[in-house]
Amino acid sequence: MTAVIPIARFLPSGRSLLIGFGLLGLAVGGYLLARETSMFAVQEVEVRGARPSAVRRVDKALAPLAGQSLLSVDSAAIDRNLQALPDVSLISYDRAFPHTARIVVSAERPVAVLRRGSEAWLVTERGRVLKTLGDPTGWSLPRIWIAGSAVPGDGALLKDDAALAPALILGQVLTADGRLFTQVGEARDVDGERVLVLRGGTELRLGPADDLPLQLAVARKVLEAVDGEAGYVDVSVPERAVVG
Repeated sequence: MTAVIPIARFLPSGRSLLIGFGLLGLAVGGYLLARETSMFAVQEVEVRGARPSAVRRVDKALAPLAGQSLLSVDSAAIDRNLQALPDVSLISYDRAFPHTARIVVSAERPVAVLRRGSEAWLVTERGRVLKTLGDPTGWSLPRIWIAGSAVPGDGALLKDDAALAPALILGQVLTADGRLFTQVGEARDVDGERVLVLRGGTELRLGPADDLPLQLAVARKVLEAVDGEAGYVDVSVPERAVVG
């Protein structure tokens, strides 16, 4: 004969349930108390991942978080405070109890003024439109000229290669050779061929710019050798530079 084991033997007793619910209530109550009081109030915001000038702007934008509970501060709250900085993106956020918010951001550098007729926009090294410019003459950055390409709103990324490709190249030039970057007056993309026009009029023809650091190094040496007197310097094949 098969023995029947009462199911009640495997169920927790009433006392165990009361203790369990009591502990759960204490945990929830403690969380709510910590969330609503200054027990874990934000006293310090550590910002990393950007240049000092960008960090200072981020610190200022996140100043309203001071005094809020770490438990109530999340990525969405940080993003809301960073909306005024379209060139800054939140990478990660971590709570360092009891009073520190640790934030890693990425800040993009403006590298060009995008022009379409009389219209102008400030764009970053990643091709992000920072803002519309009413008067672009106050900016000494290289120009990117486009004809009928659509330009997205402030904070959005460019999609048309005629505008995006030159912006990306200028970002790489700024990283690889900041001194040469200051000599660039215009950047173009001509059927996938990258061209930088120096302020003196010389064209640096980079082709698809597959080895940009080497190409820029060769171009700099050639420009020094000809004392800047050249219509163009073609370093699309850096081992065989051509001067015209």
